[in-house]
Amino acid sequence: MRYIHSEEILEIPEGVKVTIKTRIVTVEGPRGKLTKNLGHLAVNFGHPKKNTISIEIHHGNRKNVATLRTVRSIIENLITGVTKGFKYKMRYVYAHFPINVNLDKNKETGLFEVEIRNFIGEKIVRRVTMHEGVDVEISKAQKDELILTGNSLENVSQSAADIQQICRVRNKDIRKFLDGLYVSEKGNVVEDA
Repeated sequence: MRYIHSEEILEIPEGVKVTIKTRIVTVEGPRGKLTKNLGHLAVNFGHPKKNTISIEIHHGNRKNVATLRTVRSIIENLITGVTKGFKYKMRYVYAHFPINVNLDKNKETGLFEVEIRNFIGEKIVRRVTMHEGVDVEISKAQKDELILTGNSLENVSQSAADIQQICRVRNKDIRKFLDGLYVSEKGNVVEDA
């Protein structure tokens, strides 16, 4: 079954500027600027009123119509990123061998690198390069905690996932070896009062 016309409306908050040109969405706000290319999706963007964007699709089947909500969520995440930012907290979990984590900033690329040592007593040094625009710090308030912050939700969450994935326990019973770095909390850099 085809739906003749489907539409999603998105409100833009004050202080945020959204420009869409050839399905490349650019969002500017107080925290910076984010760009996302949506050229692979067959949706039309409109501007019905001031501070609103309409995302519409004509003669789409159920799967095509589902992309509308996805596009809206992507743009909402970009808006949240440039206004509030994203913050992920990760905790180190270990039973016996304490995990050592060092942070280093690459001179050439300017990206942070996380170095994990002594994971379940292994001599191998694990290195994870953070994505662009992601800042990492070791928490001062909480022991064994890493804080990842950035404007792009995709980059922050993917960096956290990369850290978690590199500490997967192999060739052991994973019910017993629960060691690793796991996301303990997700939130925004600018907290709502």
